[in-house]
Amino acid sequence: MALLTCRDVSFAYEGTTVLTGVDFGVNSGDYLCIVGENGAGKSTLLKGLLHLKKPSQGEILTGDGLKATEIGYLPQQTAAQKDFPASVYEVVLSGRLNSRGFHPWYSKTDKQEVQNNLRLLGIEALRNRCYRDLSGGQQQRVLLARALCATKKLLLLDEPVTGLDPVMTAEFYRLIASLNREQKITIVMVSHDIRGAVEEASHILHLGNRQLFFGTAAEYTKSDLGRRFVGGEAEC
Repeated sequence: MALLTCRDVSFAYEGTTVLTGVDFGVNSGDYLCIVGENGAGKSTLLKGLLHLKKPSQGEILTGDGLKATEIGYLPQQTAAQKDFPASVYEVVLSGRLNSRGFHPWYSKTDKQEVQNNLRLLGIEALRNRCYRDLSGGQQQRVLLARALCATKKLLLLDEPVTGLDPVMTAEFYRLIASLNREQKITIVMVSHDIRGAVEEASHILHLGNRQLFFGTAAEYTKSDLGRRFVGGEAEC
């Protein structure tokens, strides 16, 4: 069974359907980018995958032993969150909350996992810095380390390069690709950057209040939809 499966999924708000006909699977090791214009249903689907919103139709299934509490999540940041007055270590450690169960204190394993992910993302030197004093790129690395503390299998990323300059964006894409290829972590990323998504991802899911395309990135670039969007005839 796939790591994550949507079977004829729809979502509605107050009785009005906002996304319908979503039917795809994500296997271990995949790098899926979810693309589409504003209001296409991308963030709604992400909430469904996180079990924060229940489908109005269909079902979302997990396989390969994946539990809902074992999904790492990097959300879009609000202005208030960017000004969060905590140390980098404290922010990353909070990613271990779901794994603690009924234990009131963080364990030695929790603290070691924080150290491992700070090292993996090259931000050990920021450990004692205040999160709100960091640059946008550094903050994203910290939040990614936090998300990694929750999972060994699946990362969900919601517009992770929004607000980053081109150099930081390229660096962040390289980092995500490395986690996918070298750490064998499955990636599901929502992005407005369709061209960047096609270059980095193994699979593309294109939404437009319904599922418009699902397949490999190579298949997407050959499709009429892919040629239209990647070719620059439409802005996203």
